[in-house]
Amino acid sequence: MPLVHIDLIEGRTDEQLKALVKDVTAAISKDANVPAERVHIVLNEMRKDRYSVAGKMVSDK
Repeated sequence: MPLVHIDLIEGRTDEQLKALVKDVTAAISKDANVPAERVHIVLNEMRKDRYSVAGKMVSDK
């Protein structure tokens, strides 16, 4: 059972997230040769004020 964790900064629509998990599931299923029903994906959406890059909060950009 492949388990995929994807960390994203919040702000994507439900449609974008659905497309993402559909595409990732298809790729994992094909490349790992497992049924799509076995692919599990966890989406972790982070608040912009709880994530930083190069010492600056993403919310400050």
